[in-house]
Amino acid sequence: VQLVESGGGLVQAGGSLRLSCAASETTFIINDMGWYRQAPGKQRELVAVITSGGSTNYADSVKGRFTISRDNAKNTMYLQMNSLKPEETAVYYCNARYFRGDFWGQGTQVTVSS
Repeated sequence: VQLVESGGGLVQAGGSLRLSCAASETTFIINDMGWYRQAPGKQRELVAVITSGGSTNYADSVKGRFTISRDNAKNTMYLQMNSLKPEETAVYYCNARYFRGDFWGQGTQVTVSS
């Protein structure tokens, strides 16, 4: 599967962005989809994941502010990010894990200005 992220950009602290991840094949067959981020000089970290059944899990730092969702009819996953903080400036990556393997998108830059 190919994954293409979009929706990144520059936003002021406290603002919102909605990221999208479009998959090249049906997401009905994809077990887990998730968002990860990597800030300069830091390791890639989990932001949120969603299973095929709709169960979600979030990093503690984003709970209550970020919402992950998926629309299998559109082969797309989303990440609604509210109350963004400058320290959340990073490249955000989409991930899909299923029987074909583990796949990543190219990433989308999110920059939060103070």
